[in-house]
Amino acid sequence: MGIKAEAVKKAHESINQVILGKGDVIELLFTAILADGHVLLESVPGSGKTKLAKSFAKIMDGKFSRVQFTPDVLPSDVTGIQFFNPKTQEFELREGPVMTNILLADEINRATPKTQSSLLEVMEEKQTTVDGETLQITPPLFVIATQNPIESSQGTFPLPEAQLDRFMFKIDMGYPSAEEERNILRTYQMDEPMHTLMADLHIEDILTLREEVKKMTIAEDTMNYLLDLVRLTRHNHDIELGVSTRGALVFMRACQAKALLNGRSYVTPEDVKELAPYVFEHRIVLSMEGSIRKTNSQVVSEIIEQVPVPVEAGDTR
Repeated sequence: MGIKAEAVKKAHESINQVILGKGDVIELLFTAILADGHVLLESVPGSGKTKLAKSFAKIMDGKFSRVQFTPDVLPSDVTGIQFFNPKTQEFELREGPVMTNILLADEINRATPKTQSSLLEVMEEKQTTVDGETLQITPPLFVIATQNPIESSQGTFPLPEAQLDRFMFKIDMGYPSAEEERNILRTYQMDEPMHTLMADLHIEDILTLREEVKKMTIAEDTMNYLLDLVRLTRHNHDIELGVSTRGALVFMRACQAKALLNGRSYVTPEDVKELAPYVFEHRIVLSMEGSIRKTNSQVVSEIIEQVPVPVEAGDTR
């Protein structure tokens, strides 16, 4: 593992001291940023979604912005606006919070569909358009969005398929175990661990590692396994809309990032199997009949069970 990868490992350990018992979630966030993806965190209120996102931003030396989404937030509040300055008698650009490196889109499903759509161009093309002027965002851009699943339909707007497809992973943080919750209470009893977080990871490290991720090799049988899983989502009687080609591409890149984080130069079938639920569950749309009988998670689990895992991954080290 190189020096820059060691920096990621150190940053991972730092966040582990703040967000206890969520090592797997933290690794998924690092996987996503190294794979040039974005993450949607979903869990009940008070489970640490926002704290995790803020902790992640604090261990990097880049710019951080936060948007607290509500129904009255406008697209221009996100992307920016041209305003007339009476002193200079000229129009000036006021950049929006998307001009950053890490964007926390808090409670994104409280925003109207029109405001949600303002993130589509940003997340896919790393640019935004303000009154006809296109602004390039200096990489990296990493969007961490949060939403609460249990809220009633009043005051919330479900994310459309096009928006969900922009997120590499959808992660359910869930409740901690009894022992984890005990550790959390003891840790926070006298102090706030986030205050001790330092910027262990540099923007240049992230950009360099992203290039290294692309070099992770994928053997033919592992690639076939990945593609078989993707195609099966498109030929399942419970699924109306399967994983897109964009979904397949981010799936591949996520597997490569996971390989790098685990100190390997190649992707294994286990990498593919482990990441499939996080890539698939928010991308598939169940048929009416399928949604009555099953959840997205159950359907994805069945698909994973149907496809045999290659016995030998064709180690290409």
